[in-house]
Amino acid sequence: MKNTLYKVVEVTTVTDEELERVINEWVQKGWSLDTIQFAMRDASKRPAMAFVIFTMSEEG
Repeated sequence: MKNTLYKVVEVTTVTDEELERVINEWVQKGWSLDTIQFAMRDASKRPAMAFVIFTMSEEG
């Protein structure tokens, strides 16, 4: 039976360069990108932070 592991990385500097760095770092470690959730500020179009979520299958 396969178990799914989750890894959540909080990114407080939300730029394309920082998101690319985080994604590339964890994909190289064997994780797969699942989703990115953005936390928005009131009265701003730029996100205050992002949560980058990765998954990995583990044989159980």
